[in-house]
Amino acid sequence: QVQLVESGGGLVRPGGSLRLSCAASGRTFSSYTMGWFRQAPGKEREFVALISWSGVSTNYADSVKGRVTISRDNAKNTVYLQMNSLKPEDTAVYYCSLNQGGWNYWGQGTQVTVSS
Repeated sequence: QVQLVESGGGLVRPGGSLRLSCAASGRTFSSYTMGWFRQAPGKEREFVALISWSGVSTNYADSVKGRVTISRDNAKNTVYLQMNSLKPEDTAVYYCSLNQGGWNYWGQGTQVTVSS
């Protein structure tokens, strides 16, 4: 079993920054691709970014490209999402997920609100 716990969300003004963290336990974290997703009120959950097990490969949604950086520290079993130049449309609950043949494992989410 895998447990994922997100943290770092909060209220930030437009143009501000946040760094989200996702701590994993219960499985060999370093063997798996990790991802971040988000869900805004009344919308479907959407992909934000992913990072390969080694950290060498990353991929981003077009909506966040250039403003967001995903990284991981396998020694700490943690994946991060650095978000800069935040916009009101980035407001959502952000979830991390572990990919084991699919996005099978999810955290409980952390709320990010971008508002003046």
